[in-house]
Amino acid sequence: MFGWFGIAKYLMIISVFAGIIGYVMTLRADNAILKSNAVKMELANSNLEKTLQSQKEDFNKIIEANKQMNILINNLKDDLENLDKRFNKNGRDIGKLATKKPGLVEDVINKATDRAKRCVEIASGSPLTEQELQATKKSEINPECPSIANPNYIPYAVQ
Repeated sequence: MFGWFGIAKYLMIISVFAGIIGYVMTLRADNAILKSNAVKMELANSNLEKTLQSQKEDFNKIIEANKQMNILINNLKDDLENLDKRFNKNGRDIGKLATKKPGLVEDVINKATDRAKRCVEIASGSPLTEQELQATKKSEINPECPSIANPNYIPYAVQ
């Protein structure tokens, strides 16, 4: 009744349907893989945005620390210039003075050395003492580095 032509026709129709079903199954598998990849990309993008935000914050902190360091350096330069002026004013010769009055020069140098050590401690990150914070008069300050050791001292204020 069907013959070879009829059987071939039905086999061809069955092959086409099998091919369509196989193609649809492949599309579904590819679609699942693409969805999984999309989720992974969104997660990676989110992580990248967090990393970029963290880097921006770190960069701003570095900029701020750099500004503070530049302020400290400028203050230390000013203090060094003032110290240089004190030692070189009026043609003083500390060597001659030391031979005439060694005890006086030794005391002056020892006290200045102690104050200079404190300046190095402060510049290295040591916190200021309450006495250093409250110093407002010339007699209360550390004259070796008043800008960093005594932030409330105003050099030319009427006292």
